Amino acid sequence: MESKIFAVPQSIMLGPGTGLFDHIAECLATFMHENQVDVSPLPLGFTFSFPCSQEGLTKARLATWTKGFKCSGVEGEDVVKLLQEAIARRGDIKIDVMAVLNDTTGTLMACAWKNPACRIGLILGTGINACYVERLDNVQLWDEDHDDPKQVVINTELGAFGDNGTLEFIRTEYDRTIDQHSLNPGRQLFEKMISGMYMGEVTRLVLAQLTREGLLFDGMGPETLFEPGQFFTKYVSEIESDKKGEYTCCRQVLEELGYDDATDEDCANVRFICEAVSRRAAHIAAAAVACLLNKMGQKHVTVAVDGSLYRFHPHFHDLMVEKIRQLINPGLTFDLMLSEDGSGRGAALVAAVAVRIGGLAAR
Repeated sequence: MESKIFAVPQSIMLGPGTGLFDHIAECLATFMHENQVDVSPLPLGFTFSFPCSQEGLTKARLATWTKGFKCSGVEGEDVVKLLQEAIARRGDIKIDVMAVLNDTTGTLMACAWKNPACRIGLILGTGINACYVERLDNVQLWDEDHDDPKQVVINTELGAFGDNGTLEFIRTEYDRTIDQHSLNPGRQLFEKMISGMYMGEVTRLVLAQLTREGLLFDGMGPETLFEPGQFFTKYVSEIESDKKGEYTCCRQVLEELGYDDATDEDCANVRFICEAVSRRAAHIAAAAVACLLNKMGQKHVTVAVDGSLYRFHPHFHDLMVEKIRQLINPGLTFDLMLSEDGSGRGAALVAAVAVRIGGLAAR
C-alpha cells in the first residue's frame, strides 16, 4: 500500500468550506500524479471523521464540526457532493466516490477483513469515537432491507456523550475551562476529557494552578506553562515514558518549555499529574468500550483501535485493558487490536467491495 499524509493548515480549518475541499482535491491530485494513477477514473473511499447524517453509501450531510474545524458553508451539506465539485473544478483527475464513511468504520473494516471477531471500531486520537455492529432488529431508524446478514454498523458519535448533562458529576473545573474556550462550547464534552486534542491542555491547567499555589517549581514555573495550548499531549506521553524514578524525558520537556531548574520532586509531581490525567482518560474510554461489549453480549469481541493517543501513549493500552476487564459482564472476553491506517486502508476496502458489488449488479 502506498500512502502519504498531508497537513491541513489552520487557516483552511477555519476558512470557507470550498477552501477545505479544494485542499483535499489538491492533495488527491498530487498523490495520483506522484503514483501515476491519474489516467483512468479511480474508485475512492472517502473517510470523513465528523458527525454526519448518513443518507446512503455515497451521501452524508455534516451535522456539526468538531476537533477544531469550523469551515463555513458545510454544515447541513452533502460532503461527497462538495468533494466532487472541488475535483471537477480542478479538471485534472477523475475520481468515482464509491463510499463515504466515518474513521471508526474504516478502523473496524481494516481489522475485520483479517479478524472476523472484530465488531467494534474505536478512535483514540485528536478526537474520540466508536462504532459497533448491531443487529437490525435493534435499530429503530433502519428503513432499508432486512436481508442477511441482518446487521448494520452504528456510529455512536461517542465524543458527544454528556452533552445533555449526564457527565456533570465527574467533570472538573479544568474540563469546564477547556469547554468555555473551545470552538464548540457545550459540545463534545466526553471528547474534551479524553482525546489528544485536549489532554495536554487539561494537564497544563492543573500544572499552572499548582504552580500559582506554590506547590510546583517554587511557584516560579516557565511562562509558557501559563499560555493556552503550549503543553502538548505528546509531552504527557514522553514524560510517562521515563522509567520510574528517572526523569530524563520530563526534564527535556520542561527545558523545551523554558524551565531548566526542575528538582526531582518537581519532576515526580509533574509525572504524577500526567499519570492522573492519562488514567482518567483511559478509564472513561474503557467504560465506553465496556458498555458496548455488555450491550452486544457476544462471548468474544475484538476491538479495532486507531489514533495517535492510543498508538503513542506508553500505558494507554494496559490501562484500558485492566479497566475493561473490571467492567464487562462475567463470561465475556475481548482483545484490543491496533488497526493499521483505518482511515486509509479501511476506506479503500469499503470502496473495493462497493466496486465489486456494483460490477456484479451490472452483470
